[in-house]
Amino acid sequence: MRLSSLASRRHFEKVSAYVSGIPGDGGKIVTGGVDESGRWLVRPTIVTDLPLDAAAYREEIFGPVCVVNRFDTEDEAVALANDTRYGLNAMVFSENLSRAHRVSSRLRAGMVWVNCFFIRDLRTPFGGVGDSGVGREGGDFSREFFTEPKAVVMQIQR
Repeated sequence: MRLSSLASRRHFEKVSAYVSGIPGDGGKIVTGGVDESGRWLVRPTIVTDLPLDAAAYREEIFGPVCVVNRFDTEDEAVALANDTRYGLNAMVFSENLSRAHRVSSRLRAGMVWVNCFFIRDLRTPFGGVGDSGVGREGGDFSREFFTEPKAVVMQIQR
């Protein structure tokens, strides 16, 4: 596996703060964590048993951190996934096509990947809901997203 450092010291410190707070919040780091070499490196980190009100569970980390949660029913899974103010994207992994469609339609996210991650066709809309953004970009949506229509009204004397 190839790893690289985070983009800046500030970004590294932000992600590291989330990771270092996980044990104190009651979570368990299954694998990964902050590299101790002095590089701005956070190894891909998987977390379990994190309370639903913990910062690393509730906020966007923008680092290689994945919080795994248990659920018993489809309704519970959807409720857990939607219990956030963010909604950029979501992923569903299922062998049942009907379930994948049903769950995808119920998730509050701008994009849902099924059995994959970050496969992107630039002609399709991209953007989030809630605090993850407003509007869409991609394909014809980019024209609307990246332009500001203007009306110019003139009275011409005859």
